[in-house]
Amino acid sequence: MSELWYDLLTCLELRELPRPDSESRARSAVFEGDNLHLSYHRLFGGQLLGQFAQAAALTCPGKVVKSLHVLFPKEGQSGEPVRYEAEVHRDGGTFATLTIVARQPAGVIATASVSMHAIEEGRERQSVDRVPDSPDADPQVDLGLLPWETRSAASLDSRDAAPPDYSLWMRTPAVGRELAQPIVAYGTDLTLIGTALRPVAWVSQQDAGTAFTSAVTSHTLWFHRPFRTDDWLLLRQHSPVLAHGRCFGRGDVLTSAGSLVASYAQEALLRFRD
Repeated sequence: MSELWYDLLTCLELRELPRPDSESRARSAVFEGDNLHLSYHRLFGGQLLGQFAQAAALTCPGKVVKSLHVLFPKEGQSGEPVRYEAEVHRDGGTFATLTIVARQPAGVIATASVSMHAIEEGRERQSVDRVPDSPDADPQVDLGLLPWETRSAASLDSRDAAPPDYSLWMRTPAVGRELAQPIVAYGTDLTLIGTALRPVAWVSQQDAGTAFTSAVTSHTLWFHRPFRTDDWLLLRQHSPVLAHGRCFGRGDVLTSAGSLVASYAQEALLRFRD
């Protein structure tokens, strides 16, 4: 297991902070989280997504995240911990709604609108394409910021034009089910811009900072069913549009048995330098 894996688990151990009396009515909870130890100064958006999901779970125990919509108005700096200020608007018997603000000394770096749900039984139906029989036929790939086993038949580093689709198998080391939502939130942030770039000949995600500039502006996740991340999951992605300096992509997360457990979508700045 890599050092980055333990680093990520540490980042998800949020510390609850005391609230000044003047804030006791305005905020339901305040947390602080450490940052990944990376080689560049900017925070990875996946870290913020995972910490938002964890802050929501700590604020409303007994419920799980149903949907999480995050805006990134300003890049975060790795040298300062992130403060998460959660305000609950409603916490009923079944559903809860809250907002969370991620803040550093320079100001707000991200905001989240979160809907939560107490798991309940009910009828089930889904309509999705079947998943491949096994991930073992796909080669292992190294995606750097994903510190777990990943396999894919395609490469986001190829500069040959290809359809704007990408599928990735992932399986983490053994970890509790309570961290499944933060870990998947973290993992969904990395490859959608690369998926949007696939139809662009002679350019790949390796050309970030030279052929193009990119930055995630918003990211949304919906969680449909409980799941584990130490069993195989398939992230299946498609980017339908790239226009006006922005790209958009969406994806589904499925178990190896074909159950749809989460969906996600992302918009990002994508400016080419030609």
